[in-house]
Amino acid sequence: MNNNEEFGTAARLRDVDIESEMKKSFLDYSMSVIVSRALPDVRDGLKPVHRRIIYTLHENGLTPDKAYRKCADTVGSVLGRYHPHGDASVYDAMVRLAQDFSLRYPLIDGHGNFGSVDGDPPAAYRYTESRMSKISLSLVTDIDKDTVDFVSNYDDRLKEPSVLPSRFPNLLVNGSTGIAVGMATNIPPHNLSEVIDAVCLLIDHPQAQLEEIMQCIKGPDFPTGGIIMGRSGIRAAYATGRGKITLRARAEIEEMHNGRERIVVTELPYMVNKARLIEHIAEMVKDKRIEQISDLRDESDREGMRIVIELKRDANAQVVLNQLYSYSQMQDTVGVIMLALAGGVPKVMPLREMLTHYIKFQEEVITRRTQYDLKKIKEREHVLEGLKVAVDNTDEVIRIIRNSKDQPAAKTNLMTRFGITDAQASAIVAMRLGQLSGLERIKIEEELAAILKKVAEYEAILADEGRVLAIVREELVQFKEKYGDERRTEIMAVSGEVDIEDLIPVEDCVITLTHFGYIKRQRVDAYRTQRRGGRGISGMSRREEDFVEELFVCSTHDYIMFFTSKGRCFRLKGYEIAECSRTSRGTNIVNLLQIDSDEKVTSMIQVSDFDEEQRYLVMVTRKGIIKRTLLSAYRNVRKMGLIAIGLDEDDELAWVRQTDGSSELIVATKQGMAIRFNEQDARPLSRTARGVKAITLSPGDEVVGMDRVREEATVLTVSEGGSGRRSLVSQYRLQSRGGKGIRNYYVDKNGPVAGVRIVDEDDDVIMITDDGVIIRIPVNQITIQSRYGGGVRAMRVAEGSRVVTLARTPKEEEEETAEGEVSEEE
Repeated sequence: MNNNEEFGTAARLRDVDIESEMKKSFLDYSMSVIVSRALPDVRDGLKPVHRRIIYTLHENGLTPDKAYRKCADTVGSVLGRYHPHGDASVYDAMVRLAQDFSLRYPLIDGHGNFGSVDGDPPAAYRYTESRMSKISLSLVTDIDKDTVDFVSNYDDRLKEPSVLPSRFPNLLVNGSTGIAVGMATNIPPHNLSEVIDAVCLLIDHPQAQLEEIMQCIKGPDFPTGGIIMGRSGIRAAYATGRGKITLRARAEIEEMHNGRERIVVTELPYMVNKARLIEHIAEMVKDKRIEQISDLRDESDREGMRIVIELKRDANAQVVLNQLYSYSQMQDTVGVIMLALAGGVPKVMPLREMLTHYIKFQEEVITRRTQYDLKKIKEREHVLEGLKVAVDNTDEVIRIIRNSKDQPAAKTNLMTRFGITDAQASAIVAMRLGQLSGLERIKIEEELAAILKKVAEYEAILADEGRVLAIVREELVQFKEKYGDERRTEIMAVSGEVDIEDLIPVEDCVITLTHFGYIKRQRVDAYRTQRRGGRGISGMSRREEDFVEELFVCSTHDYIMFFTSKGRCFRLKGYEIAECSRTSRGTNIVNLLQIDSDEKVTSMIQVSDFDEEQRYLVMVTRKGIIKRTLLSAYRNVRKMGLIAIGLDEDDELAWVRQTDGSSELIVATKQGMAIRFNEQDARPLSRTARGVKAITLSPGDEVVGMDRVREEATVLTVSEGGSGRRSLVSQYRLQSRGGKGIRNYYVDKNGPVAGVRIVDEDDDVIMITDDGVIIRIPVNQITIQSRYGGGVRAMRVAEGSRVVTLARTPKEEEEETAEGEVSEEE
């Protein structure tokens, strides 16, 4: 090598960090495998190789009404046009699409040996033949109407679809399996009718939750049948995108003529190899792990599967069957990972999200199809307008064409004379002489009128999203009627099964909500009991100006209903609120509820069951308006919230209580007034009604509390300064709703009222100040006084602070003395 060559080689060399280069190269490879090979698209449920096979069959015209063609021809076409990989990868994918034991609804109609449930390999592609199945036609329906985007193939020579229109939800219907780099997907197949019912449900009720969707989709429906044991794994998979499903073979115990019994297996778990299963059972008999089997044979034929397991004379058939379930693949676990590409990004999606993605895609397909049809029909309308001109001026058109040198000249002369376009002139020149008759004119006018009607219809569809979704729904229902069938996989209830919700312990908790909207869940015993007058302990870390506004004691499995200042209600389970430490700030409520920026949660209540009869929600607003509504009216709370009460412009919802329909209520105000009346004075109203007057307020006054009366209980009143007093319920006489009430507390010398609660002798009370200090004391340490008493010091409040809320909670069995506690005498 001469010096010039050495210099040139050195100039082309550059130093590269091997670690960075390996990271970059592996990441590029990983993304290529994830996006272009191993994972299905959430829209059509196909991987690139499957999509290319179906599209090639469509291009080659191999529809169900045409003759079969050698698979070698299709494999070669796929490789040459779109898929520059090995022929084995294409043929293996093609075989799977044709296997009725792999796909719930096969997409290819195969002719020849395409393998078996025993694990037999398919014949070579030079022997087998194939064409599209009837159901796969719906994957490419309207693909020529610009419904999907096309991209260049590997050598920029051809165009291929980036996704197929897929007029049925193929991802869920046929499922998908795949192993990418660092991730895997395993989506089980489902029943077509059930999935379409769920899609229609979401179209009709976009806020439908998982419980409602699972009324349509019971669970996976495997092509080989079987029995799913329990629903907990199904629910976990549908709720989180991941889960484990236990699948059993279908087996029956039969008595033979000689008095012995046999086990007959007619269905196996999904993807279980029958031949290997029989071999494994035979090995267990040989190794004496199962000793009571006398004979084992495979009697399967074209009519169906049949494995016969004969037992010895004194054998217990149920014991043997349980052993087979325990030791063999007659009971198998199917791991569900609902991972698919959404917008080109791999994502684990719960069932509802997958269905939502499909609906949005179909909405786009219908919109683009309608736009295409509108464009084409407008082009035809344009041509007909030109033909109408020709028919109206027959003699002159004939003269112009006759006197023109050639067709281009005739087109130019017609365009000049009648002011028509090139497309219209071309159509006139191409007309036959017979089309200039009067009858043809009538036909043109009739076609034009029909076209104008269609144009109006298409434009109306494009202007209304509801009509687009209605078309999606209508076509899916028609598809279901054509291809829907009965479920093959049975779902069997299992006694004592553990559901996803049952994994969360049932325990009491305290839920707190601050002025700035931070919510958290804590165990009830996080606050130790102190004697009256204690200084309390810090309940949370907070912003300097933040303070706790709401506190509620409930179970982790209860529903928590949130009522906002704008009169809307939301619903969560107790365990859905994150558990935090005593000093933690918590989670902002806007991360859990879809509330507006100028809206805040003003009340929380516990509901165990929405179906209880004669249960009511009684609501009181800051301006003293009360409304009573049946609890069942709030059974279906949407994610976006539900209107709980109609409010005046300057009012807000302040308090909510659950009642039995005959309770007496006490409504108390900040300026020390209170009124007691029967809830039946407020007749039941609809969910969105405004309500009626509960108490007449003085100027500047507002409601600070509302509670149900219990005769054996006392009325606890706490001032903002920390003074507390209990009074007998009997001191509050029954009045008519809407009056001014009676004096409850003298605020001139004792300060405004912070809150009023009905409490029992064995209760504890939790009080909270605006600087975040919380104290828990037994109610019996607060003395009973008349309505005219100012009370005792219930909580020592720092200078500049005030009590903002209080809550009643069951009494703790043991009392603890806090450090720094102050005695009554001090």
